[in-house]
Amino acid sequence: MSTSEQNEKSFEVNERLTSSSPSASEAHRDDASKMSTDEVDAAWTFLNEHRNAPGVDEVDMKKLRRRIDWRIVPIMFGCYTMQFLDKVIYNYAAVMGIKKDLDLTGNRFSNVATFLFVGLLCFEIPNIYLLQKVPAAKWLGICVTLWGVATACGAAAHNYPSILASRIFLGIFEATIAPSLALISSQWYTKTEQAPRFSFWYLGLGFGQIIGGVLSYAFQHVSPNAGLAGWRIMFVVLGCVTVLIGLCVIAFIPDTPMQASWMTVTEKVALLKHVSVNQTGIRSSRFRVKELIEGLLDIQIWLQILITVLFSVSSGVITTYSVMLIGQITRDPNKTLAQNSQHAALMNTPSGAVSIFFILMIGYGVRRNAHRWMWILACIIPAIIGGALMSFLPKTNHAGLLAGIYLVNAVVAPMPMQYNWLMANVAGATKRAYSVAMISAAFSIGNIIGPQTFQAHDAPDYRPAKLALVFTQAGSALVTIALFLYYIWANKRRSSQARQTEDQYMDKEAWTRMTDKENPSFRYEY
Repeated sequence: MSTSEQNEKSFEVNERLTSSSPSASEAHRDDASKMSTDEVDAAWTFLNEHRNAPGVDEVDMKKLRRRIDWRIVPIMFGCYTMQFLDKVIYNYAAVMGIKKDLDLTGNRFSNVATFLFVGLLCFEIPNIYLLQKVPAAKWLGICVTLWGVATACGAAAHNYPSILASRIFLGIFEATIAPSLALISSQWYTKTEQAPRFSFWYLGLGFGQIIGGVLSYAFQHVSPNAGLAGWRIMFVVLGCVTVLIGLCVIAFIPDTPMQASWMTVTEKVALLKHVSVNQTGIRSSRFRVKELIEGLLDIQIWLQILITVLFSVSSGVITTYSVMLIGQITRDPNKTLAQNSQHAALMNTPSGAVSIFFILMIGYGVRRNAHRWMWILACIIPAIIGGALMSFLPKTNHAGLLAGIYLVNAVVAPMPMQYNWLMANVAGATKRAYSVAMISAAFSIGNIIGPQTFQAHDAPDYRPAKLALVFTQAGSALVTIALFLYYIWANKRRSSQARQTEDQYMDKEAWTRMTDKENPSFRYEY
């Protein structure tokens, strides 16, 4: 059975509730009462309490899924849009006078960009524990609100140490964004349904690139005689918008499907039945050291980390230096410095369109054909070509150099699929929290390395940095192929036991807090 066929069972299986007779129900309840609450997921407890819910098979899953989409995906999209905007405004501020205002000479500008991700990386360790102990939606809302405050406070920076501190706090509070969004998505959708939803909220990155360029262009028209510089006003405005979105997360995204006030009990049972094929659970607050050790020794997680580090180097470059690189290419000696800066900000907006195209492509592709490794490669190859154009074309070929910068943006698209791939292939609440935090940490490491490849002594060509884009992307492609081969080998080693289907959703094994390695019926997706 193919991966797509297995996952699409969520649309096809319509078996009646098993063990629906009173005597069978009583027997199951007796069995449940003997079982420790630490042994099964909270979803199984809910199902056991509502096993006789009427009309479960009559629930229209397409309509329910559409209602869920409209309830949570737009808010997640808003979170990721602001997450990217709050990071990338530092990129735009580079052409708006922040270097001069804060004396960011030498490598100071790169250091500020780097230490945002240092803060993010350091906080991933406590984030592993907090993601398990605190509901993902509430924790996400709190952190989004606090990073909005940190962004707005950046407007008050008056020197290098103060802007450095504000960006470190921004990184700390942003540490949970992708892990929380990934965990929330996995609660509401089956594995193949998750792929386009991951892409939808990740579209905020491309949208943020476009909006960021327009906002930078607008704020560069602030009068030099204004009380605040344009880049400071931009920091305050975007920080306040982020706080508002954080409050919306707290108010409108339920901690679990079982706590959704806008769903009936019957709809909740139908949804849990629908997603039971994932075999990854919904919510568990017990921290299991055994799962953490298993995660530390799991080769698939280390390969995922390596892939993410390698292609995130380019992401770090895009976030920090794309506007500056475009400004070097498009500089017109007949225009003033301010006019050239405004033009560079606008010329960066096509980068967002490229990102959106590849994010939609990979999301649709995985939904129609669940070979994630193949679609990830389909995004990495254009990025390699873009890095090569930036590295080897002569300075006079402005169109080719611009095309190279735009093509490198294709590399942002595999990131949501890395989270989706991981969520599909890791089971066990503690192990999942660990693995998704490690991928986020790997993303931070790549983004730390990226800006540091741009050293002041390599200006203005920065050739070593551009070559680093090519080689890191090629490396990520090779490791992706290695991970694909590992999953094939791992599946062949497992027994021929049938895959999980919806009609088995009341089996304790479907909800028992086992890891992917402990569960003999678990199959890896590739």
